[in-house]
Amino acid sequence: MKRIKIHPLNAKGKYYVDQNSCLICEDCFHAAPNNFAYNNDDEYGYFVTKQPETPEEEAQCQEAMQSCPIESIFDDGEINNQ
Repeated sequence: MKRIKIHPLNAKGKYYVDQNSCLICEDCFHAAPNNFAYNNDDEYGYFVTKQPETPEEEAQCQEAMQSCPIESIFDDGEINNQ
């Protein structure tokens, strides 16, 4: 089973990015710019800055998940994954 590493800055909630597999391709940011950001400090990569708060943001986060070329974005269906 693949081990998932969630960015420490990831906003608590159901969406998250696996840092172990993220290619830093920017697709998630382009799909949902209000919800994803890049951090190149100690723990680099994209992460969820804000969980979706509107139906539009929810749709954008779903689009980000579907557009990820290696399926590094997850929605575990839970309100709080951390």
